[in-house]
Amino acid sequence: MAAQRDPDLDNILANEEELEKALCVLAGSDPENCSYSQGYMKRQAVFACNTCTPSAAEPAGICLACANKCHDGHDIFELYTKRNFRCDCGNNKFQSFQCQLIPSKDKINVKNHYNHNFSGCYCICDRPYPDDQDNDEMIQCVVCEDWFHSRHLGCTVVEPEELQEMVCEACMNKAPFLWTYAANFAVPPVISVSDPEEEEVEIEEGGQREEDCEPSQSGEPSTSLEHTKEEESTNRSSLCKRTHDKMTGSPGKATTKTVTCRLMELQVQGLERLRKGAVFWPYSWRSELCTCTSCKRAYVAAEVPFLMDQSDTILAYENRGLDEPFGQHPLMALTSSLDRVQQLEVIYGFNDLTTSISAFLNQCVAEGKKVTVEAVQEFFEELRARKRRRTSAGYD
Repeated sequence: MAAQRDPDLDNILANEEELEKALCVLAGSDPENCSYSQGYMKRQAVFACNTCTPSAAEPAGICLACANKCHDGHDIFELYTKRNFRCDCGNNKFQSFQCQLIPSKDKINVKNHYNHNFSGCYCICDRPYPDDQDNDEMIQCVVCEDWFHSRHLGCTVVEPEELQEMVCEACMNKAPFLWTYAANFAVPPVISVSDPEEEEVEIEEGGQREEDCEPSQSGEPSTSLEHTKEEESTNRSSLCKRTHDKMTGSPGKATTKTVTCRLMELQVQGLERLRKGAVFWPYSWRSELCTCTSCKRAYVAAEVPFLMDQSDTILAYENRGLDEPFGQHPLMALTSSLDRVQQLEVIYGFNDLTTSISAFLNQCVAEGKKVTVEAVQEFFEELRARKRRRTSAGYD
């Protein structure tokens, strides 16, 4: 008879995997040296200091090393990763505060982009995270890099394990040519329809609108009810056709053409999608984007040239952190040198510690208490006392 697997063990192993995945974000950034000397990095972990730059009028971001060295003990919050960002620590945004790692810096980083995330607010609702009143999952747009509650995306979110890259509706409309790619390569939308009894309208395949003849930056989708219903019907019809073509390998009716622009080829095929809600994409979708001269100009005009770069993705950044980390987290370094039983003991202890800390902080919030140095010292003394009691009980 096969031994039954301990469900607690599965939970612990899952927590270990989640911990390692979370550390990937930091592993791709240097914890010792300020990233300022590397210029505007393609992607790095970025933090904000509410102690030094509390004003929303002067947002600023700092690198991992400065968060550890220069702002130790400050009110720091993580912004996940940002692209093309240069560390602000010690520049004019910090007034008299000086960076300990690179004291001499430009007064301002003119190419940095900031949003309300740097003030601790997220989504179109402009609320903080974490929010005690809201446990809704948040998902990051790969274009604007803002975070959105799943209920504010304008579409039904796929299962978390299937989440890939997401582009919010506002960013889709800023680069409207992306809707053509979405009709062909994105995850099929699941959007609530006002009239579920509405009959489908057959639309001839290969039809295309006049404004889709070439990449456009200025054309915004029509919002009329008639056009919306037409797009919805086209979307349902085209998804079925696209699935059938992919399954059978049939090139379809509108593929015999001589144009070299990938986008124009897709537009000639006539597949449409309802231009509403956020769009979820498979990780390989960027490889489908056209890179002809005309399309490259369109990406630049829409301020999304990074979409042509496969190494810009969060997945690529995390993989680089795993393959060539700047430094290994002490917990992961410790567990890698232990046998399996010892590893589980360490992870048990780590999970117990994080649970206890969360409970302590939640209690302080609930009771309206300020987290003082004395309170923290008392908390850890209670943990040590509890550990001594467990150890003594083991020898009784």
